[in-house]
Amino acid sequence: LFKGILVIFALAAVAMLLKLNTILWILSNTISVGIIAVIVVFQPELRKILEKLGRTSFSLTQIRKTVNSIGGNSFENNSNMMRCINAICDSCAILSKERTGALIVIERSTRLGDIIATGTLVDASPSAELIRNIFFKNSPLHDGAMVIRDGRVHAAGCFLPLSNNYDISRTLGTRHRAALGMSEVSDALIVIVSEETGAISVAKDGKLNLRLTVNSLNSILCDELLSEQEAKKGSAMDTLMSIFRRNGHEQESK
Repeated sequence: LFKGILVIFALAAVAMLLKLNTILWILSNTISVGIIAVIVVFQPELRKILEKLGRTSFSLTQIRKTVNSIGGNSFENNSNMMRCINAICDSCAILSKERTGALIVIERSTRLGDIIATGTLVDASPSAELIRNIFFKNSPLHDGAMVIRDGRVHAAGCFLPLSNNYDISRTLGTRHRAALGMSEVSDALIVIVSEETGAISVAKDGKLNLRLTVNSLNSILCDELLSEQEAKKGSAMDTLMSIFRRNGHEQESK
């Protein structure tokens, strides 16, 4: 929506420079009506924002935390995400053996507030035990999806949109269709553990990677979720280690 508004303003600016009076008149009226339309269409969201602002108490500590989260401590973020990845992989390994179904959505740049609102807020540090308890068959939250935000278990028991892709194999169940639907409308990574077969899969960009090993799952999550800075740091460390190993071998040979 924001990109569309920018395009309209850009077209109005071009029409003004080229003195296209008719087009400028149409666009100016579109903009004036469009502002009212945006307020009407997004009235529930705007009301929620204003209500939240009214209930929020601001302090220097909260502002500092917000600024730090926006600026991003790459080392801390990657450390938290690495712990989260390990917890997901460890839990999926056990859930796969037990043939316990699981659906884990890892939020990225696309915010999933609407999906989170359908579930129960958790906001806890990830661990294999916590994830297994949430998806335990007698747990009240086991049927829905878990949402990971910023390396933390943010919500559970969430409902996901089902995919309308008719090319999906009929052997795949509702979890896979929900994971695929979520990946079609966002850039999230979705991890699925099949209740029938125990197979581990990952949905991304409307595509499914089926029957993954735990090592493959770990590699995919690390490649997708860890920042480029951490990857560069890792490659530099690998280079240094290879130099040390090479020097060690040379000294041993001497």
